[in-house]
Amino acid sequence: MRPGFPNGVLAGAALMIFMLTLPAHKAWAGPLERLVMPGPLISGHAEYEETCTRCHKRFSKGVQNDLCLECHDKVAADVKAKRGYHGRAPEVNASECKGCHTDHVGRDARVAAFNSETFDHEHTDFVLKGRHQGVRCDACHEAGKKYREAPGDCYGCHKKDDTHQGRLGEKCADCHSTKGWRTTAFDHDKTKFPLRGAHTDVACAMCHANERYKGVPTTCVACHRINDVHRGAYGEKCETCHSEQKWDRIRFDHDRDTDYPLVGGHKEARCTACHKGDLYKDKLETTCISCHKNDDEHKGRYGEKCESCHVPKGWDRQVFDHDKDTKFALKGEHAKARCRACHKGVLYKETFDTACVACHKRDDVHKGKQGDKCDRCHSEKGWREQVRFDHDLSPFPLIGQHVAAPCEACHVDRSYGDTSRNCYKCHAPEDKHKRRLGTECGQCHNPNGWSLWGFDHDKQTRFKLDGAHDGLDCLACHNSPTRGKVRQANTCGACHLEDDTHGGQFGRNCGRCHTTKSFTDLTIDR
Repeated sequence: MRPGFPNGVLAGAALMIFMLTLPAHKAWAGPLERLVMPGPLISGHAEYEETCTRCHKRFSKGVQNDLCLECHDKVAADVKAKRGYHGRAPEVNASECKGCHTDHVGRDARVAAFNSETFDHEHTDFVLKGRHQGVRCDACHEAGKKYREAPGDCYGCHKKDDTHQGRLGEKCADCHSTKGWRTTAFDHDKTKFPLRGAHTDVACAMCHANERYKGVPTTCVACHRINDVHRGAYGEKCETCHSEQKWDRIRFDHDRDTDYPLVGGHKEARCTACHKGDLYKDKLETTCISCHKNDDEHKGRYGEKCESCHVPKGWDRQVFDHDKDTKFALKGEHAKARCRACHKGVLYKETFDTACVACHKRDDVHKGKQGDKCDRCHSEKGWREQVRFDHDLSPFPLIGQHVAAPCEACHVDRSYGDTSRNCYKCHAPEDKHKRRLGTECGQCHNPNGWSLWGFDHDKQTRFKLDGAHDGLDCLACHNSPTRGKVRQANTCGACHLEDDTHGGQFGRNCGRCHTTKSFTDLTIDR
């Protein structure tokens, strides 16, 4: 070897050129080849030291890389697939193998130009991110093993760190990130049970007890049976009514999801007020009476069609219009009356008489003596309100002083029918004649006043007052009490018997001799 030619490169090259000119069957390294060889091969190529053509081809330096890759097939596959360091690093792709890996440098020489301090892991299949950036190389690359043999999956390195003990499989990256084990990126929404509402805040262990992930039930009741205030009566399909937000947020719409819309007071009712049994087994009746039979203050007398009168807003709100829905309009005091004041029996069985007396017979102060047609005098406003009775249309029209007289003056009780039309029945205490002129007051007097009388004895009787009779006081002749019409004898003797000086010898026909002027005035000549 000449000085100035490192490792005997020039001498070795010359000898190599010589050897390459030999026939192929002569291409083996003998003592002379060893003499001109640039240096011993590395330990990995030591077995090929006697066969130069294994790595060199005569007169063809351009195929050197191909010869390397024929042996190093894994590296060749990486280059072809553009993976790993040899397939990714730009400086590798742009150079020949010998640019980084030299040979003939001795058995113990390092032929890889590798510096762990400056090596760029970005050019590998495993880019260092997160916590991996601060990890020592030997933590992943074990001594005595090739760098490419280091595992590229999480589980390969972190199996001993798996708190799930393999129950979640080996794809740690599905949940965790390189920032740390506690920084998870697992998307539960991509499972068969997306987390929504309150579920998003629940700790994993609440559902996955003892790290159980396979076969975990996804039904509401499987986890929330203890929260079921219905005690199973409404079945196990909690999601029918409840949502993931909160138990008390009900999404079940009774109006939309059933054939019985909730209106009025029904909206405020609790579910258990109607649904007292098994929701899916008990078929509920939708009639009012099926739920409200105990609330029926009518005790069934008005039938079972509560909706005929009442509305769901409340029992006290009624839609039944007695004026429109019946033939008996409620007016006046009737409008204030309670239903059962009239309807005391079974509403749909009893037949009602709409005459006043049918209901008010016991209220009839007239004791039936004014007949059954109460409405002739009274109205629905009240018995004493706007009485329409016209006394002038009765057998006893009110005239004169009677017009101003209060009813009670003649009608001592309210039967009215017992009141006599006879003057004397009312005015007996005022009779100054003491019945000597009879009790037919109307023969002389009129309703305008006692002093206004106009009896004409000449015309109204068969006894004309003339002579001494004219001007006599009535009581001079009418001196005996009598009832009814005055009945008085019209013979002279009836009054003048005591005046008969004849002692009855000439009979009682005084008028044969005497005149009414005087007893001394005779009609015959003595």
